[in-house]
Amino acid sequence: MQQSIDTYDFRGKRAIVRVDFNVPLDENFHITDDTRIRAAIPTLKKVLSGGGSLILMSHLGRPKGPADKFSLKHIIGRIEELLGVKVMFAPDCMKADEQAKNLKPGEVLLLENLRFYAEEEGKPRLADTATDEEKAAAKAEVKEKQKEFVKKLASYADCYINDAFGTAHRAHASTALIAKYFPNDKMFGYIMEGEIKAIDKVLKGAEHPVTAIIGGAKVSTKIAIIEKLFDVVDNMIIGGGMVFTFVKAQGGKIGNSLCENDQLELALEIIKKAEVKGVKLYFSKEVVIADKFAEDANTRVVHNFEIPDGWEGVDAAEPTLEVWEKVIMSSKTILWNGPVGVFEIPKFAVGTRRIAELLAKATKENGAFTLVGGGDSVAAVNQMGYADKVSYVSTGGGAMLEYLEGKELPGIKAIRE
Repeated sequence: MQQSIDTYDFRGKRAIVRVDFNVPLDENFHITDDTRIRAAIPTLKKVLSGGGSLILMSHLGRPKGPADKFSLKHIIGRIEELLGVKVMFAPDCMKADEQAKNLKPGEVLLLENLRFYAEEEGKPRLADTATDEEKAAAKAEVKEKQKEFVKKLASYADCYINDAFGTAHRAHASTALIAKYFPNDKMFGYIMEGEIKAIDKVLKGAEHPVTAIIGGAKVSTKIAIIEKLFDVVDNMIIGGGMVFTFVKAQGGKIGNSLCENDQLELALEIIKKAEVKGVKLYFSKEVVIADKFAEDANTRVVHNFEIPDGWEGVDAAEPTLEVWEKVIMSSKTILWNGPVGVFEIPKFAVGTRRIAELLAKATKENGAFTLVGGGDSVAAVNQMGYADKVSYVSTGGGAMLEYLEGKELPGIKAIRE
């Protein structure tokens, strides 16, 4: 049975918490972005203030076994600064019995990187030359060992909290399998609760009109999301490189613009489905084109059906942005996933910046619920200084996308069932 972190009695209990402390480190092992650690602090403080103790478990990087550069010991100092308490360290996550057993209320123990063990992900680590038989045998072996791995982690604690939404789409030992050892003592942390609530607000309880802004390079990576959102939205703005697949499918001339030639039929099907569902599609009809991918490129504004050879679409142009502004400012719920231009190059970031500005304006002036999610659009609002001016910025990445697609995420299912 799922518990609530707000009402659970942590007094005298050891809480094992799956956090996402997979933070970037420089060559001197200094953290370059501590966003994920800061985000987890409210959950951790809730346990400590409630009279409990903490056992933290996380990944860092993608090690193929123990390696100093992937050790979580490098981030202990920053956790201590943000949490305000000393953090003890278990250099082997499978040998922390005594440390866990001796934890007193208010104390914190960080386990070493779970990925040092193949059992965490349940995937064998083999040479590329391994035969199919060897792979099958190794997989069976690691799956068997995984049972003991999970059992050991669970034995350290009295309750389990999953606060790593970014890995909720993975059926790892620490995100899904461990929950069964805490049938009446499992719950989401505040990050998980916030992410689920924000996405559900778009998918299940949205105030209309609802607009989705879908950008990025490829149609193929967004098909499932687009089709799922057709059941929810009134308008869909489509920008970025994927536009040119739709343009070519309809007979337009796209020059050297990005295009998935194997998705042309699918693009036409999407247009038809939108019509059937009553969803209005808004493409970047007027586009900025460039003769190269560089800040010093020559640029022009043309209709997206009339891009000459040697030129490629790189951003949404002003006439397009004016149309989009009217749609966005008349919406009460807005989801943004993916940039609408090559925002990494400042000259081609005008459209993406305008989207960020409009979402901030719609939030402040119209009381719209604005959700930004999906790698590059999150990076864009952070870089441009708009992250605190929209309703919610999802850090879930792949997990958010799969949840939007309607998939059941293992990390969520494990807590709810």
